[in-house]
Amino acid sequence: MVAPDVKAETMKLMDQRGGLEAEMDAIIARLTAPGGPGITGGLVDAEGFPRSDIDIPNVLAQRRRLAELRNDHKDVTNKIDKNLEILHSAKLSRNEQSTSRRSDTTGPSHIGSSQSEPMEEDHVTKLPFAMIDEITDGSPASLDGLQLGDEIVKFGNVEACDQLQERLISEALSNEDSQVPFSNAMKSQRSSAE
Repeated sequence: MVAPDVKAETMKLMDQRGGLEAEMDAIIARLTAPGGPGITGGLVDAEGFPRSDIDIPNVLAQRRRLAELRNDHKDVTNKIDKNLEILHSAKLSRNEQSTSRRSDTTGPSHIGSSQSEPMEEDHVTKLPFAMIDEITDGSPASLDGLQLGDEIVKFGNVEACDQLQERLISEALSNEDSQVPFSNAMKSQRSSAE
C-alpha cells in the first residue's frame, strides 16, 4: 500500500513548506523595515546614483533568495496538492470497492453526543465520502465512538455530491459549537460484510 508513504511524504512536505514560509517572512520583514528598500523598490536615488543608505549587494542577495524561496514554495505546494489527490483518490477507490461489496451497513450517530438516541433516517446504503484515518484520544469523534477505518456517508445535511468540500465547510460553520449529526458505515460492520 502506497498511502502511508504518501501521507508521510505529504507531512514532510508540509513541514518543509512551513520552513520556506518562515524564511520568506523573515526576508520580507528585513526588506520592508522602515527605511528599507522594499521587495521591489528602486536601488538608485533620484539622480540615478546607488542609494548610500542601503547595502545594495545584500539587498540583491535577499531579493534573489526570496525569488528562489517563492519558486521552491510553489513546487512544494504543487507536490502537496498531487499527494493529497493521490491520497483522496486511493481512499475514494477503496470506498467505492467496499461500497459495492456490502449492503445496508449505514449506522447513525451524533458528533459529541452522549445520548444514544438514533437519528431518524432510513438505512439506505450511501456512498462514503470520507474515511477516518486518524483519531485523537478524548476528541469529540473518539468520545462518539468513531474508529479508524469508519466511513462517513452523511455529515449534517451533506452527502456525497458535487462541491462536497464547500458544503462540508458551510455545514460545519453553520453548526459551530453544536452537535452535528452524521452517519457512518462502521468498521466492524464492514469487516463482517466482506
